[in-house]
Amino acid sequence: MFSLLKFTPTKLKEKNFTKLCSTKSTLTVNGSFPGPTIRVHKGDTAFVTVHNQGRYGVTIHWHGVREPRDPWSDGPENITQCPIPPGTSFTQKVAFTSEEGTLWWHAHSSWTRATVHGAIVILPANGTSYPFPKPWGQNILIIGEWYKGDLMQIVNAARATGGEPNASDAYTINGQPGDFYNCSKENTHRFLVDHGKTYLFRIINAAMNEEFFFGVTNHNLTVVGIDGSYTKPLNTNFIMITPGQAIDVLLSANQPKGLYYIAASPFYDGIDKYENSPTTAILEYSENFKPSPSSIPMPVLPAVNDSGTVFNFTKSLRGLASQHHPANVPINVTRRIYMTVSMNELPCQNPNGKCLGPNGTRLASSLNNISFQIPQIDILQAYYWNMSGVFSEDFPDQPPFFYNFTGDTGSSTLIPSTGTRVLMFDYNEVVELVWQGTSVLTAENHAMHLHGFSFFLVGVGTGNFNNVTDPKSYNLIDPPEVNTIGLPKNGWLAMRFVANNPGVWYMHCHLERHSSWGMNTVLIVRDGDTMQTSIVPPPKYMPPCS
Repeated sequence: MFSLLKFTPTKLKEKNFTKLCSTKSTLTVNGSFPGPTIRVHKGDTAFVTVHNQGRYGVTIHWHGVREPRDPWSDGPENITQCPIPPGTSFTQKVAFTSEEGTLWWHAHSSWTRATVHGAIVILPANGTSYPFPKPWGQNILIIGEWYKGDLMQIVNAARATGGEPNASDAYTINGQPGDFYNCSKENTHRFLVDHGKTYLFRIINAAMNEEFFFGVTNHNLTVVGIDGSYTKPLNTNFIMITPGQAIDVLLSANQPKGLYYIAASPFYDGIDKYENSPTTAILEYSENFKPSPSSIPMPVLPAVNDSGTVFNFTKSLRGLASQHHPANVPINVTRRIYMTVSMNELPCQNPNGKCLGPNGTRLASSLNNISFQIPQIDILQAYYWNMSGVFSEDFPDQPPFFYNFTGDTGSSTLIPSTGTRVLMFDYNEVVELVWQGTSVLTAENHAMHLHGFSFFLVGVGTGNFNNVTDPKSYNLIDPPEVNTIGLPKNGWLAMRFVANNPGVWYMHCHLERHSSWGMNTVLIVRDGDTMQTSIVPPPKYMPPCS
């Protein structure tokens, strides 16, 4: 049974926060950081009116919601809409059709999502239940980052100089840095649990540029869902979660009554160094207990650069693939795409002096050696109304050079081409896309995200993809169905999906600095032969493009 919901209007506005011994004003939704949680049942449709009372144009994206045939509400700036101007409002329709579990919403313009984000809880459809025993309680846990400086100034300075943006000053759990940061201990977030009960933790990585290991001291976790889709239970003492991912875990409160640290520590296998202090919360048993004279124990998590452990965790994920939650993995592929993911550099364009990238260049990134350029008019509008000169339909299915992708650092790939080039698909094409990590400039993990679809992760490996031998190891029985996944450093990922959602859909790295440098493209799925297989008409009002 489908239902229509109408939510309280969402107000984007500035609010003062005091963290890390200093106070600053930052953009929020309804004055909270993180923002409010949206709770729905599978099959519901929500209408959310965003009132922008801030200083900048902003858009809102419903991360992982497929929005069937309706890209008008998807949200990425200048991809499916132009920003909502200050002092105006925009209503978005959010249809929850096949998703079930945890997703999230966030701003999708510049770096405003740092503080403009919140959880989406999609409960089972009325009359159905979880594919696991109903937990005693549920908790939302959002990992984020906090910048003491003005984030817009930080981003604009980095763009002007072509260098790395300043790193954040702290990581956070539910908006609080935790016990190991200055001026933070009294506000550390606490999760109360009853001994002997089981809890569902809905964990979201809303951080801008960091992947995290996550664990709870002396407590095992059972992964039961990822990105709004159920998984086979995976018992583990930690998870690795990339920016953009949402992972559901069960935790049994079966340890001696007391206090235990919940911690998220960064994973990074590149050459640059970022804040390395963990963010913490506290798991607190609610019954009376005698406090230990020693300090609260910390969980043992992998080392910051333990890429092997990350690879094994990704490879261990399995979709539930049950009668009520089948894995409809595409088998008969009609379109194969091979896409390199690279860090690059471009010539300096700073009129005030040299740039701060390698050897005076500006930092860049690319897919298939094309660094994506965001247009001034949104691509969806240009496509729907047949406007010329906004984008070109010539993004290649293969990279321009066939070389040793994990070893080449030649100038032919170091400096990419630039442009607003998109991938075109016919309706119902069966797509296999292989992402290939490279060591051009530098090699590292990448959090790859696709709008408008969930895809099946059918294969993952290290080194160069071999199109003869590697497909023999594909999991076509119970692969996880995700919308965001970590591409291993100097490795590959194979994904499959059916292009049955007509519209304009963004695909990008969810590490914000990489996306800002051009690690993006757009997928356009042409209409089918009927109204039911075509893009719905635009709403009466869309934010104007300046």
